[in-house]
Amino acid sequence: MGDKSYGFDPIRLNDYAKQIKEVSDLGVQTGIVIGGGNIFRGLTGVGEGFDRVKGDQMGMLATVINGLALQSSLESLGGKVRMMTAIHMEPVGEGYSHTKAITEMNEGKILIFTGGTGNPYFTTDTAAALRAVEIKADVLLKGTRVDGVYSSDPEKDSNAKRFDSIDFSEVYRRNLKIMDLTAFTLCMENSLPIVVFDMNTKGNLKRIITGDNVGTLISDSSR
Repeated sequence: MGDKSYGFDPIRLNDYAKQIKEVSDLGVQTGIVIGGGNIFRGLTGVGEGFDRVKGDQMGMLATVINGLALQSSLESLGGKVRMMTAIHMEPVGEGYSHTKAITEMNEGKILIFTGGTGNPYFTTDTAAALRAVEIKADVLLKGTRVDGVYSSDPEKDSNAKRFDSIDFSEVYRRNLKIMDLTAFTLCMENSLPIVVFDMNTKGNLKRIITGDNVGTLISDSSR
């Protein structure tokens, strides 16, 4: 949304596209899982009287709209992009297949995964974890509004400590709200590292890829 209260801010959208294209131009294979909360959130819909399944399906469709917007922005910058949807809706986007996704990424294309997991009751976080595991990603980068993982809410606790790195087990022990438990467990069980970082600071994505200490790394210290 950027500075808007609804929909998408073209300035913020272009900023994201530039950062993603910048990383792709380095030769890094990149897959994007995008949410739809700027348009519709399934759980919010439930609170307003929508059936949970219908609400989640509306939220999935919202992610497709965002995916199209990001695809268009990336293509305007000269990026090679393919959008895939968990819910089959050709010609809007190609139906998701992890083998096709890997093939496309090997050809240098940026992949945008939309439609969540294709199922209600699962969050975008879970979709991101699932897609990352399926395409054998090296790391899951979770772009947020904060610059990492804290011991408590930094907006409420001035003594909150930011972690440069932390183990999966420690996150679980401290009950830190990194992402929903299903998504977090999927990453932990597959030893998929997570980096939580501030996506709204320009250049952060490239800095992570080039090895700078940005955000918080969550990993399995035993491996």
